[in-house]
Amino acid sequence: MTIGIIGAGALGSNLARALARKGIQATISNSRGPASLAALVAELGPSIKAGTTAEAASADIVVVAVRWSDLGKVLGSLPAWNGRIVIDGTNPVKFLDPDSPDAKDPSNPLAAYGIKAVDLGGKYSSEVVRELVPGARLVKALNHLDVQVLSEPDVSGGQRVQFYSGDDAQAKAEVRKLLEAIGYFPVDLGALDVGGRLAELPFGALAATNFIKI
Repeated sequence: MTIGIIGAGALGSNLARALARKGIQATISNSRGPASLAALVAELGPSIKAGTTAEAASADIVVVAVRWSDLGKVLGSLPAWNGRIVIDGTNPVKFLDPDSPDAKDPSNPLAAYGIKAVDLGGKYSSEVVRELVPGARLVKALNHLDVQVLSEPDVSGGQRVQFYSGDDAQAKAEVRKLLEAIGYFPVDLGALDVGGRLAELPFGALAATNFIKI
């Protein structure tokens, strides 16, 4: 299985670090092109290479690791998915300018963290992402923890838990294998309609819950 990562911010780069530590090959991309990722791939070593977004999206398993505000623009420009596996690592939050009124809004419980929840009109985030990747087999994963700990699956003498959910059993099995290969302890939350809501940041019941399997 080939692996592509779309997005090289904190989520994408820390996932790439986790893969690199296990010698797992992947292609990482961003909107600025492969040359802008030279320093990152030099840090990570030979298992991680930089590519275009189209190259990353052509992999067997594609991790979507872009900001919510960029999803439509990035995913809307890609060719047909043709049954490939897409891991939705996104969350419906807006990152705030610290000098903006939103960052000082007392009615926003997340203002202190520099983010604001995006109103999805009653939908959950993977429901929206599913509409943007027609023909893909979508699995929700890698989204419920602080991205800074993604590169540290081994902690406190155990394995960090990663939740995943989806509607395609084979796709979920492949994602589970990948999570295990990185060093996480995968926990299946069931169908996307159930697990997608439970693990979604910022208000899912399991959001930011950092379980360790000892």
